[in-house]
Amino acid sequence: MRLLNSFILFLFVTISFSQEKWKSLIDEDLNNWEIKQGKAQFKQENGVIYAESILESPSTYLGTKKAYDDFILEFEVFVDTGLNSGVQFRSAINTSVPEHSRVFGYQFELDTNENRAWSGGIYDQSRKNFFLYPVTRNEKGRKSFKNGQWNKARIEAVGNSIRTWINGIQVTNLIDPLSSSGFIALQIHNISETKDVGKKVMWRNIKILTENLSEQRNKVEEYATEINNVDNQLSENQIINGWRFLWDGKTTKGWRGAKMSKFPDYGWEIKNNVLTVLSSNGKESENGGDIVTNKKFTNFELELDFKISEGANSGIKYFVDTYLNKGAGSSIGLEYQILDDKNHLDANKKFKVYEYSNKSWVLHKEDIKKNRSMGSLYDLIEAENLNEERSKRPVHPETWHRARIIVNEGHVEHWLDNIKLLEYNRFSQVFKALVEYSKYSKWENFGQLDSGHILLQDHGDRVSFKNIKIREF
Repeated sequence: MRLLNSFILFLFVTISFSQEKWKSLIDEDLNNWEIKQGKAQFKQENGVIYAESILESPSTYLGTKKAYDDFILEFEVFVDTGLNSGVQFRSAINTSVPEHSRVFGYQFELDTNENRAWSGGIYDQSRKNFFLYPVTRNEKGRKSFKNGQWNKARIEAVGNSIRTWINGIQVTNLIDPLSSSGFIALQIHNISETKDVGKKVMWRNIKILTENLSEQRNKVEEYATEINNVDNQLSENQIINGWRFLWDGKTTKGWRGAKMSKFPDYGWEIKNNVLTVLSSNGKESENGGDIVTNKKFTNFELELDFKISEGANSGIKYFVDTYLNKGAGSSIGLEYQILDDKNHLDANKKFKVYEYSNKSWVLHKEDIKKNRSMGSLYDLIEAENLNEERSKRPVHPETWHRARIIVNEGHVEHWLDNIKLLEYNRFSQVFKALVEYSKYSKWENFGQLDSGHILLQDHGDRVSFKNIKIREF
């Protein structure tokens, strides 16, 4: 009996000790919180923190006075349908910008739009202003959030590793170095319509763990695709899955000029693990010229980060045959278009459509040829947005963005910042018909090669590349 009593006492002390490691972030008077931005009012009643949406206010954030670096945060949240909300973490304030964008940092998305369904995704609020992890590659995660009920959420931020869960389902698996510390904040989003006035976001059971985190982390699920934003590093998971760098970040090893046997002597710059094609005032392939991989590829997944200068034009080509077009201009292959849509004419290039009437051709209309815009299959298929309702998200000059190309037999996909822009089958009759009415019609069997080089284009504008990596299927 004495032994049993000792065991019960030990168990009680152990459980109590464990519970003491978790700290509640809800107190009676919100004394540990403060408004960081916005005009909405936050209140606390019976262990629930809530706020109501109001007009004529930027998004409002109720933030902790204390900053946190590594932690595990759990909470329950209820969002009225029609609202957008979130939880900031590792966040800070920039007082040098307008009030509506002063709070910046990671945001755990709370999204009641059932068509998009990106709750649990990670948005970079008022910094890059796009999703570091949109929930586009995790269908199970997209279904985790339920409108009209309380949802249980979990955020694990340990070093560069950020992972999120909703209702026990893992949503994200991000490796990112942008922020290592900052406050936690509850957000009620700004609204623009009177019908949304008075809608609520409510939180309860907010608790945080800051010690012995490695022992408390959840198991990583295979369906939660890892996204790695750390420069020049492959994660252990990426190595296991066959990823390797296609460019080593320091030398020209593995690459050559598309129309020569060595790497160009000029026109390209390698500096600080960044590969840059230098400007020649928009003159295509008249400076250093295109560069290609020494190796040919058949089935693969390619990722790279790129940064354009204002008004720039460039591209990533695949299934390139360097023996074609030995004359002026770029080498021939399927092209993922890189373009400043806002400031380059190709994105809004007009063409005329004629109809045959009364024994003559009559101008029917003028239209814009959009298959030369950012992310398009150049001159063939327009880049759209296959992951959400809004149009394709913009690419900003002097900002790093990520391109992704998947080729698996005939199936091809183009992605931009982890959003799918288009997909097609390069062996289909539809594709062949598109080629027939394009600038590529003169090249026999265009896009049909079993294997080909990967090419980075010199279109005469300054464009930078880094983190060029690939895995083969």
